[in-house]
Amino acid sequence: MILRNIFTIPTLLLAFILITSCGDRNNDPAKELAKLKEQKSKIELKITELEKQIEKPTPKIHTVALSEVSIAPFRHYIDLQGKVDANESVMATAKMPGALKKVYVKNGDNVRQGQLLAEIDDNVMLKSLAEIEGQLATATDIYNRQKGLWDQKIGTEVAFIQAKNGKESLERSIATVKEQLGMTKIYAPTSGSVDLVMLKQGQAIAPGMPLCNILNLSNLKVKGEVTEAYAAQVHKGDAVQVLFPDTNKEITTRVTFVGNTINPMTRTFTVECALSGSGYRANQVAVMKIIDYQNLYAVTVPVNLIQTADDGDFVLVAEKSSDKQALVKKASIKQGQNYGGNVEVLSGLKKGDLIITTGFQDVNSGETVAF
Repeated sequence: MILRNIFTIPTLLLAFILITSCGDRNNDPAKELAKLKEQKSKIELKITELEKQIEKPTPKIHTVALSEVSIAPFRHYIDLQGKVDANESVMATAKMPGALKKVYVKNGDNVRQGQLLAEIDDNVMLKSLAEIEGQLATATDIYNRQKGLWDQKIGTEVAFIQAKNGKESLERSIATVKEQLGMTKIYAPTSGSVDLVMLKQGQAIAPGMPLCNILNLSNLKVKGEVTEAYAAQVHKGDAVQVLFPDTNKEITTRVTFVGNTINPMTRTFTVECALSGSGYRANQVAVMKIIDYQNLYAVTVPVNLIQTADDGDFVLVAEKSSDKQALVKKASIKQGQNYGGNVEVLSGLKKGDLIITTGFQDVNSGETVAF
């Protein structure tokens, strides 16, 4: 019995060793390594997630640019395109039809009032005048003879009266022809500079047809049309800035005339302003800027800095907390006039306030910013 138990224990131990040995042979190191690496990757990923949950994010401080509010004049203008015009711009016209025999002027000539500008062909009239003058000589001789006889109480009164009427009729005809001859000449109706000669020698002209235009360049003006929406804002004496784009010249003048009639086609009215000096040309383009509002002590901001919320318009201002940092605040404003990209601020800002001009899109009220 005892021998049986002794034999049994070694046998069992041997069997255990064999089984264990077989188990060690079935364990693959490559698979075990891959398994551990997978576990390591999962652990590292989990660690990273936990660290993100534990760490507090560091707030980012934006850098902005600031501009100090100042007091300066603000003006609102009515912009319109005008042109240079002459107060005296007169067409030299013909009084009778015919062909131009001579044209004595050209563009740019300076002429005085009454100066001969051109002549219409008068050959036919001169021949007619010579013929009538010959008839008048005969009629005058007959009249003188009849008058001598009548003075001597010889002849009849009828013969004397007929001779007298014949002579006077021819004199009237000669006066008419001479008057018509005078109409063949075209004279300058005013003094000035000849502009736009329209006809040449040999061309036909008719009564009322212009030969040329005469401008008095010593008395010029700028003329423009204003939309009727500004009828109540434009007055005689208002200041006007006039820019001449061609010469890049700018002058300041005043409104000298405001039209009282609205053009039914364009819904505009005419304004004029005086123009002094020289170097201008008729019909030269001019940009007129009529001042219809001004505030000499205004607070203004660029229109692109203004933001809109449910409670109204506002800009972002900065209150310095140190030499390099400031606290962003919201300043509600009331807008006034707007011109040239700048807005008049009626309330909400004062001199010395610091407006955020660059980077205001990236910050909000209550944030700390650097500048």
